[in-house]
Amino acid sequence: MKSPPTSDLLHAYIVEDNPMLCESLVDTLEELTCVKVLGTTGNEGRAIAWLQQHPHDWQVLVVDLFLRSGSGLHLVERLPARGPWQKVVVFSNYVNATVRKRCAQLGVDAVFDKSTEIDALVDYCARQCFLQSAAGPAAYGRAAGQAVGQAVGPSPAGRPPLEARQAMGFAPGGRQAADMAVTYGT
Repeated sequence: MKSPPTSDLLHAYIVEDNPMLCESLVDTLEELTCVKVLGTTGNEGRAIAWLQQHPHDWQVLVVDLFLRSGSGLHLVERLPARGPWQKVVVFSNYVNATVRKRCAQLGVDAVFDKSTEIDALVDYCARQCFLQSAAGPAAYGRAAGQAVGQAVGPSPAGRPPLEARQAMGFAPGGRQAADMAVTYGT
């Protein structure tokens, strides 16, 4: 978890309070996708602190709803501003239509049930890896080979250039129609 970020990996931060599940999730995502987990916590306060200290270092945030300390929904409500390339994913045992609706209202990009949708989470992350590699480092405000968090130049509101966002298939507002259909369509 301590290797430096590189532009060919999708950097993730995981907020999960079950240590065994967290370790298994890290291993699965790193083995089956281009995800590199930068850190984990089971605590809402620590997650917010890390996200505030590393606002541009991550592309995927995986959040459980029930945490050792705090709440995943409260964490999502308190998230610092994020770029359109940064995806927030809820991964919980407590997923139902009401939770999915509330997550959508809070701007969550995807919701997966731990008991039945681990494969869908892996597929989602693999798709994000593909979109990142297809768009190239400029889509993330980096030059080729440049580490995450090192800005190439000024970008309004921390967003990648318009051409890069369009190449990644982002609709206005940063949502991808395909993600919404996969995530909330059932």
